[in-house]
Amino acid sequence: MLLEKERKRAAEIPTASLADIAFLLLTFFLVTTTIDVDKGLGLTLPPKGKQQEIRKKNICNVLVNAQGEVLIDEKPAQISMIKDIISQKLLENPKLIVSLKTARETKYDVYIKVLDQIKQAGAKRISIAEPEV
Repeated sequence: MLLEKERKRAAEIPTASLADIAFLLLTFFLVTTTIDVDKGLGLTLPPKGKQQEIRKKNICNVLVNAQGEVLIDEKPAQISMIKDIISQKLLENPKLIVSLKTARETKYDVYIKVLDQIKQAGAKRISIAEPEV
């Protein structure tokens, strides 16, 4: 008779509070996770106004094509040389405006490298031209 009363107990995992625990873990990770937000480029844009005519001698054109090749006033240049070339031009003409224009297919990292070189040269007046369609 004792053998008949002995039953196998099934192993059970209590799941009554499983939803509560999952919700608490989800809330914890949502609250403690930091989201990396890109701040973008730190450029101060001028207010809208009327256009001014600028003498050609006060403009330095920097063109970047889709392959990352750079032209400064229609002369080829390496990205690493931009800083020196622009610095020399700024010494010759302190009123110089650097106009940066790229192709629409230009890689973003090449564009930023060129813009950084122009800023490191000490150029304060930078014109970012719209790419051609």
